Amino acid sequence: MSKAFTKESDGDDDDDALAQASDGEAVPVKYYLTPRGFAQLQQELRTLLYTERPKVVEVVSWAAGNGDRSENGDYIYGKKRLREIDRRVRYLTKRLEAAEVVDPAQQQHLKQVFFGATVTFARDDDSEHTVTLVGADEVDVDAGRISWQSPVAKALLKARVGDVVELRTPAGLDHLEILAIRYVVAKA
Repeated sequence: MSKAFTKESDGDDDDDALAQASDGEAVPVKYYLTPRGFAQLQQELRTLLYTERPKVVEVVSWAAGNGDRSENGDYIYGKKRLREIDRRVRYLTKRLEAAEVVDPAQQQHLKQVFFGATVTFARDDDSEHTVTLVGADEVDVDAGRISWQSPVAKALLKARVGDVVELRTPAGLDHLEILAIRYVVAKA
């Protein structure tokens, strides 16, 4: 079969940002972001649109003027990079349109774990961990920012200080004791 008739996956999971309405129409699904995460996505979008893309377009235009495009590495790589940038721009645009920005400092239920909470907990082995529940595009495990949809976060949701929650892991059942819950604004 000709490659012209096949569709390669572009690597983005655009379908995860869509749900089916009752009339069968695809509608965007809201998803949570902290103000910091929203600002980071906006900055990435601006950088792609106003800095990186124009530079690549300039290189591609120059390379196209050099003649034979089939063996022109600058042209081929530039076109590939433009497709990558455009794909990321589409993804970021959809995410930003569907984003529900939740400021942790504005949370109403300060005694329970919800989106944006910074939680300190102890495991069965007496090790203490501190994590902040953030949106999927803000995850940074090394900095202690985990997705609010991760297994650990799901186990912690709605818990209060002193509660012990169960976390199922591949190694077996683990118990997490909630030691502290804070809602703070993360610095950029």
